[in-house]
Amino acid sequence: MGITVKPVCTKREMKQFIHLPARVHRDHKNWVPPLYSDEWEFFDANRNKAFQYCDTILLLAYRDRKVVGRIMGIINYRYNENHRENNARFNFLEAWDDQEVIRILLEHVEDWARIKGMDKLVGPLAFSDKDPQGFLVEGFSQPIVIASHCNFEYIIRHLDALGYKKEIDLVVYKVDIPEKIPEIYQRISDRAMRNNELHLVEFTRRKDLKPLIRPIFTLINKTFKEIYGFMPFTLEEMDDFANRYLLIMDPRYIKVIQNELNELVAFIIGMPDISEGIRRSKGYLFPFGLFHIFLSSRRTRQLNLLLGAIHPDYQNRGLDAVLGTAMLNSAHKGGMKYIDSHLEMESNIKVRAEMEYMGGQVYKRYRIFFKSLKNKSMEEARIRVDKLTSAECGD
Repeated sequence: MGITVKPVCTKREMKQFIHLPARVHRDHKNWVPPLYSDEWEFFDANRNKAFQYCDTILLLAYRDRKVVGRIMGIINYRYNENHRENNARFNFLEAWDDQEVIRILLEHVEDWARIKGMDKLVGPLAFSDKDPQGFLVEGFSQPIVIASHCNFEYIIRHLDALGYKKEIDLVVYKVDIPEKIPEIYQRISDRAMRNNELHLVEFTRRKDLKPLIRPIFTLINKTFKEIYGFMPFTLEEMDDFANRYLLIMDPRYIKVIQNELNELVAFIIGMPDISEGIRRSKGYLFPFGLFHIFLSSRRTRQLNLLLGAIHPDYQNRGLDAVLGTAMLNSAHKGGMKYIDSHLEMESNIKVRAEMEYMGGQVYKRYRIFFKSLKNKSMEEARIRVDKLTSAECGD
């Protein structure tokens, strides 16, 4: 039988959508399952605030009545308006090594986006840069961290064959943690604090972080405007994001700089790698998942950087050295051996120079792809989408 594609429209189909990657990656040693409680919330239009300003479609591909692939299409109208773009996005593409399945899934999203008036399809990219983005194109043997895609090499080969081109690359650095912080780092750090009348705040208790949640995300909104795919946090999203991650954060690896008025002007957030714990928990927090995650955070020797920002008025004053030195000191005390920088735009020369100054080397590379939607008639697209939207929902 051929391949059929249907929209996700029942709880059973949503479960198939969410759990398909576990089947595709069953023998993939680097794959880390998602936290399934987060997945159900993420794909729930009533709980995920991003659905309020985005148009979406979730699709499953079937062969012989068995699910063989999935994909999500997204149009972020708020982002397009703010950035003068007219793009749709795809993400969460999963399938076995079968170009026909991948082609049909992508073509359905392409046609859906065409009849919505979009000019280009980009991805993997979800609601914003805060979600997993880009497919791995280099570093397939390296470990995967949370909030990152894990894919086989064949996905890249099929995208290339289907006419998708590079939109932007995102690089990940590995930084070895030195036994002793170089004196030059410490001198720069000390001078920056002295000259700017600032003070560094460090933490030992999670409850002390709560008053800083909104100031941290407000600073992100001010400084991340040029980051590809970035969408400013609303107050509700700030609180939701914090609630998702605060439980597993280690306060030792959160550093904040305040000015003489105790206003937050810079911060950096890292966390011990918990991938092994999530793998052992199989993506479930209960009954023993939290124990596995906590144990892995104590045993790991890898620190993952998550977020960091410096207020525009305080940039180029050496505060990056202050934050970096404080983080390296804590990482060394915590027994960490190396740092994963998480995703950095390849064009972000300033941040990349800082990573390389500390001896970091690119060890993973992710790519966001694009395809023009102007090379196919609107009538063909409308026929396919009409057939899709009239498809009968499952039980």
